[in-house]
Amino acid sequence: MKVKIVEKDLLNPLAESEAIKLEINPIPENINKISLFDNTKPNANIILNIIAENLNNINFIRVKKPAGAPATPKQLENATRADLSILAIGDCGSCTTWVILDAIRLEKMKIPTICICSNKFITFAQELARSNGMENLRIVEIDHPIAAQSREQVEIKVKKILPEIKALLKLFKKKILFES
Repeated sequence: MKVKIVEKDLLNPLAESEAIKLEINPIPENINKISLFDNTKPNANIILNIIAENLNNINFIRVKKPAGAPATPKQLENATRADLSILAIGDCGSCTTWVILDAIRLEKMKIPTICICSNKFITFAQELARSNGMENLRIVEIDHPIAAQSREQVEIKVKKILPEIKALLKLFKKKILFES
């Protein structure tokens, strides 16, 4: 048996850049309303619904956009009616791209964001954020796969990331303050 080995160089499409460093917006102390930004990928709505079911005393705005495409100005404007936006889900190349780029657009509009991306695309998501000047963009890593999973399977994965989301929202600290 003959085996032919071919070496190829891979080009990182993000490359090194001299992007202007942008700061993320702080999460407000009092969160009254969160926009749940659903990119309509399979199970993105389930992820966002489970998060909403586990965050008490917060109102939600639901924003939907097509998967693998940028949000329209109207969709972004709807998301800015909240104190913060949670975007889901980056679990493929184009969807991860637009979750991150839409989050950066919202951050530039003074809306703090939390992105949810699968562990298979987390490195790409972080690199994309960094190459666009937002290396500290909040990106929560969820287990892959998400699509073609039952609600129960997705719920198990979301419950693993809920403590991180609540910590980012400073809900644990608030609960301790109210209980004292």
